[in-house]
Amino acid sequence: MKWPLPPMLGKLVRELPEGEFVYEPKWDGFRALALRERGKVDIRSRHGNPLGRYFPELVKALCTLAEARFVVDGEIVPDDGDFSALMARLHPAASRVERLSRETPASFVAFDLLALGDATLLETPFEQRRARLEELLAAAPPRVRLTETTRDRDEAAQWLAEHEGVIAKPLDLTYGPGKRWLLKVKRERTADCVVAGFRWRVDRPLPSSLLLGLHDEEGTLQHVGVAASFGVLQAETLLQELKPCVTSLAGHPWEEGFLVGGGNVGRLRGAAGRWVPGMTMDWTPVAPVLVAEVGYDQVDVDRFRHPARFKRWRPDRDPRSCTFDQLVARSHGVA
Repeated sequence: MKWPLPPMLGKLVRELPEGEFVYEPKWDGFRALALRERGKVDIRSRHGNPLGRYFPELVKALCTLAEARFVVDGEIVPDDGDFSALMARLHPAASRVERLSRETPASFVAFDLLALGDATLLETPFEQRRARLEELLAAAPPRVRLTETTRDRDEAAQWLAEHEGVIAKPLDLTYGPGKRWLLKVKRERTADCVVAGFRWRVDRPLPSSLLLGLHDEEGTLQHVGVAASFGVLQAETLLQELKPCVTSLAGHPWEEGFLVGGGNVGRLRGAAGRWVPGMTMDWTPVAPVLVAEVGYDQVDVDRFRHPARFKRWRPDRDPRSCTFDQLVARSHGVA
């Protein structure tokens, strides 16, 4: 088996499929494949980057399994459900890695088995791979656990109502490295956000992203993320709405900066981006009078993890009514 191996991926759908499927909760962490061979464990990210050095507690736990050789597909999840704390684990200093492994430990949630002993299982139907995975993890240590599954669509629907997503796998599904053969079921959530600025495209004078805000309990407009991925025609239409509202920085709610405390999630692609006076002015202020309905997938504490999707303007909505109460944050287990 080639190593590192790209994991099998999911195709986004909005409804739970019917038929001979196994349903699993969608975990919120780092997708990872773990190889144990010759007494050592190598953990790799979705893109093949080594993760073992950042999670020594997982390397130790996987080394205690009875089988000497295996490849397991799973997710590294934070014990406390805090994704930003999981991001902080990716630190270059060995001393900090060791300290964080004690202060904010993680677990490995296994949901597929790709190889066991001398046998490669990529062509083995998922139902059989799952059975052998259960045997492998029958006496697993606390930091390595098996994901929940169900064949009951009603139970899966309840998971979907409570969490962000569900993974659906046909019983006879073989394993396709890098292939989108899984079904990733996610219900889109929406929020009405204040548009308080935008950034320009580099190739033409059109907006590339809208800077979104929500009011906190004190009534302060906090930057929560961006809406992006506009086509040219949509960007032209958006610009017509934005132009009359372009304003100076003086007196703007973000005159003194936004996301000034920074944070791990804020450095993720598409997440809310930090700006303070003195930095390059890479955004254009807009008077906080426009409200846009956006679709989003995941919230980390108080901001969107990924770019939101612009759906429509909400001229009927008072910007002051756009608060954090709308957001559905998922901080535990599946998300």
